[in-house]
Amino acid sequence: MPTLDGLNTWVQDPRLHDYLSILKGARNGFVYGVKVRFPHALIMAILFGRGDWKSRLETIYKATRQHATNLAKFVAIYKMLLLLQKKINGGKERSADTFIAGLVGGRVVFGNRTAVNEQIVLYVVSRVVASFIPRADAPYSKSAPAAGQSAAVRPRPPDSAWFSVFAALSWGSVMWLFKHRGETIQPGMFNSMTYLYRDSETWNDLRTLFWHNK
Repeated sequence: MPTLDGLNTWVQDPRLHDYLSILKGARNGFVYGVKVRFPHALIMAILFGRGDWKSRLETIYKATRQHATNLAKFVAIYKMLLLLQKKINGGKERSADTFIAGLVGGRVVFGNRTAVNEQIVLYVVSRVVASFIPRADAPYSKSAPAAGQSAAVRPRPPDSAWFSVFAALSWGSVMWLFKHRGETIQPGMFNSMTYLYRDSETWNDLRTLFWHNK
């Protein structure tokens, strides 16, 4: 019967590190997915949910479960593919390995179009597009990097002037789309924009002006 000390020694074995990191990655993906999706789904159910609270709670649960499990699956598949490619190439990592692993993982896990997957993919796309904004000279923080964090590469904020242009174009584009091509906007964002810009144009009395939307 393995003891606690024995298990602690076992999980610290360098030969097992790459394999155990897959399990840890899946665990972290699941936890992060719950933390991100649950409050979002809860707020959306309160603001825009339909039906009784039993059906709303089921919707919250399903959305949270899908986000968490899909993120856990992606992290696990991504790390497994990185490890597999590394072994195939004699223990060497190639520049394209991360792209290939992300490509395959993204297709397998997020290729099925659901409301949750669409939101996640759009979030990722926005970060990819934003990465092309020229960067400022100084990093976000001048403090020393945390333990385990690379000191060579540190995130830098977008150049202020370029970010102003990016923000203006983004908001101008999305407001034009909302007005003229609303069917192309992601449903969650469309509901939010409807609440902000259309529902605020109509009311019947003080109750619907200050307290209740409709």
